[in-house]
Amino acid sequence: MNNKPNDKEHHHQHKQEIYDILSNEPYAQFLGIQLTDLGEGSAQAELEVKEHMLNVHGTVHGAIIFALADYVFASACNSYGRTAVGLSTTVNFMAAGKKEERLHAIAKEEKKNHRTSWYKINVYSGKELIATMEALAYRKNHYFVANNEEQGGRNP
Repeated sequence: MNNKPNDKEHHHQHKQEIYDILSNEPYAQFLGIQLTDLGEGSAQAELEVKEHMLNVHGTVHGAIIFALADYVFASACNSYGRTAVGLSTTVNFMAAGKKEERLHAIAKEEKKNHRTSWYKINVYSGKELIATMEALAYRKNHYFVANNEEQGGRNP
């Protein structure tokens, strides 16, 4: 008999713990990114743009936009409490982020199987879509939030 949890059940059973772990990701905390929603294979986050996040043209640096998109991608693919890592991303920058506006990113799972999962991410500056990302994740066997039948838990 398979004692591995169903992804959806595991997400709902441990949602708050998963949210707490993902919302305390060190680099996201350093940048000031706030996780605002976490669903089954989805995530949303916001970032208040600071002066040091601007490029020489006075708009949001592409690395900041990428970091926000990558963070919601990581949160979405780890939303089941199962360790997942990014394999590839493709980003399209379509407009400049403005310093007066908050950045907002949304990640949605398009498809997943046992080992891989695919995501679409949109990044907005205010209401304007400024970037899109397509991303692929590899799903490991390890659950970083323990199931009742396993000893597991977080990686050291």
